[in-house]
Amino acid sequence: MSRIRRTDNIRPCAGLQYLKGENMIIKNQIITAGITDITSEGSGVCRADGFAVFVPDTAVGDVAEIRIVKVLKSYAYGIVEKLLTPSPDRTAPECPMYKKCGGCIFQHISYEAECRIKSDIVRNAFQRIGGLSPEYDDFIAADSHSRYRNKAQYPLAVQDGKAVCGFYAKRSHRVVPVSDCRLQPEVFADIVSCSLDYINSHKLSVYDEATHTGILRHIYIRRGYHSGQIMVCFVARKDYSRQLTQLAHILHHEIENVCSVVMNINPDDTNVILGKKWVNLFGEDTITDTMCGNRILISPPSFYQVNTPQAEKVYAKALEYAAPAPDDILADLYCGMGTIGLSMADSVSSLVGVEIIPEAVEDAKQNAAANEIYNAEFHCGDAGKVFAKLRKDGCSPDIIVVDPPRKGCSAETLQVIVNPAPKKIVMISCNPSTAARDCKWLTENGYSLEKVCGADFFPRTAHVECVVLMSRQKS
Repeated sequence: MSRIRRTDNIRPCAGLQYLKGENMIIKNQIITAGITDITSEGSGVCRADGFAVFVPDTAVGDVAEIRIVKVLKSYAYGIVEKLLTPSPDRTAPECPMYKKCGGCIFQHISYEAECRIKSDIVRNAFQRIGGLSPEYDDFIAADSHSRYRNKAQYPLAVQDGKAVCGFYAKRSHRVVPVSDCRLQPEVFADIVSCSLDYINSHKLSVYDEATHTGILRHIYIRRGYHSGQIMVCFVARKDYSRQLTQLAHILHHEIENVCSVVMNINPDDTNVILGKKWVNLFGEDTITDTMCGNRILISPPSFYQVNTPQAEKVYAKALEYAAPAPDDILADLYCGMGTIGLSMADSVSSLVGVEIIPEAVEDAKQNAAANEIYNAEFHCGDAGKVFAKLRKDGCSPDIIVVDPPRKGCSAETLQVIVNPAPKKIVMISCNPSTAARDCKWLTENGYSLEKVCGADFFPRTAHVECVVLMSRQKS
């Protein structure tokens, strides 16, 4: 359904872009159309004269007047000028900063609709990119779609002469001040408010990204979901511990469960948040939490799943897929602080973890010791190179669990995975597209894709995870 009309004040002139076809579409033209699909980035899709128009903040079933704002060769972008018939999936956004911040793209639709969209994203990735048709298990929805994050990183800036912090606006490094993000625990807002009061009252120097001047860059907070323990980290361009020590003690005394305050020094002109040097300002330099029944030690730079209850559900699904026998050897690649492998350690004869970040490997070793898990060993280095060496030393795993970064597995890692011919490969991926690509390669190199299960770690955002089971082909 689409109808095209030219607004009264639009006249053809040099410089307007046209799309080929029987009817011409031009910038600033208004079409009336129904939204029929949603992209993985959360934009609605409608069609006019056979080509796609992408429209943010819309839902499947919306009928709207849409202004064309950008025209390319085979598709265009539009914005809603007037919503004529709202989709039944629509709901009122919970966050007043929804359109300014850009972190959440699904605040305007029901959570049930969001899960349907994300389940389709997973299926479409494996069918379109991989050309694969596995069995799909029921999508793992989150029990809560608000206040679920255990970590936040807030950039600081100066606006109207005062320090503010929040999040970067979409596709920019302009800080949108946010007093309370609906995805973060409420206590994070208290920590930010207390910190900003101190920074402004003591006129502490705030970093300017454009000029690479000033000192305080980010406020970085971690919280144990089960333990409640909170770590606050101030990222600074240079050592600012003398100015921050009093604030560290104030946070401990005024905010319940703040038991660790640290400073990270990042002197580089870079978009990377954390530097390499750490200074302890108050309490311990780690906090603890519980994951799948194991006590987990969390240091500031180590990777820890942001949504703890969802991670526990997904790890349980991974264990179900792995279905290890008591005498199996399990290899955990990209193991981080070891949470996935350690959740399965009591089901196998031995566990071998590989991770490239040294601090995470040390955390993994300490986590194994703290939980009296003695059949686990962890190695630092590139997963492909370290595991190749382990194979030469006689380590031949029956099951490989791999949790790759968003870019997926390297070619070297994929080759190393298949060389020992494990019975099963279980992949936990934060990017269904690269997972589908890697699974396609694995199916061409001796494995069958058995099952895929989508999961929502980050409700209200564009991100979606999946768990994959592959089995060695008998031939």
